[in-house]
Amino acid sequence: MAWFPRGASCTLDRMGTKALALGLLLAGCAPAWAQGPDTVLVEELTWTEVRDLVKAGKATILIPLGGTEQSGPHLALGKHNARVRALSERIARGLGDALVAPVLAYVPEGGLNPPTGHMRFPGTITVPEDTFEKVIESAARGFRLHGFRNIVYLGDSGSTQAAQRAVTARLTREWKDSPVRVHAGEEYYRAAEVDFPRLLRERGFREDEVGKHAGLADTSLTLAVDPRLVRTDRLKSGGGSDTFDGVDGDPRKATVALGKVGTDAIVARTVDAIRKAVARR
Repeated sequence: MAWFPRGASCTLDRMGTKALALGLLLAGCAPAWAQGPDTVLVEELTWTEVRDLVKAGKATILIPLGGTEQSGPHLALGKHNARVRALSERIARGLGDALVAPVLAYVPEGGLNPPTGHMRFPGTITVPEDTFEKVIESAARGFRLHGFRNIVYLGDSGSTQAAQRAVTARLTREWKDSPVRVHAGEEYYRAAEVDFPRLLRERGFREDEVGKHAGLADTSLTLAVDPRLVRTDRLKSGGGSDTFDGVDGDPRKATVALGKVGTDAIVARTVDAIRKAVARR
């Protein structure tokens, strides 16, 4: 019979009880760990989780295209990246069979020498159009290789739209005998740039308030996604060509509530458009 100092058996009993409780707790958590994370973002998954999700029916991959560009003194340079990431996640969950690729934050934004477009403003990042096309085309080819049947580009910036159409047309011709389809996803951008501004005008806002860049519409969408990206103490109407600071429109009446009208419309119309495109297969 083993010998223990006086009081040791009581201590061991307490340690044993705690160990048993900890073991039961960990055992109860194990099934939750085994199920994997509740995410549709590829960058938050392991490769085996992506493989298994594709086998289980995740047939659609969304490729979000953002951009790092100036948007006046009041909007952060990464507004497009934040918006397209958040809305792509909502769209994927709405579709039910989709995952979301990492956001591409480097897109065509103008020339370097001399600086044109948004490149006139510090912090903006640009890449050549042909380089951008090669990147998004390569991404599509990789996702086809890994079993996705529907590849959808979602561009939050106007500077990505031409490349989306060009690559989609090129791969559609090349893969015409394949079950894999590529979609330009233009409805996403149209909902943000045409439909949402129209909804704002129907609510009584003037065209010069809604604006085309960093105005009421643009700022409201960003507020709804991530208010930290908006400097509310720097809101002012856009100046004329002699004093242009990147703002076209008047962001001073922008609100989270208005932005939610826009984000809800973008998500709903994009989900509907993708479903219809897939059904036409």
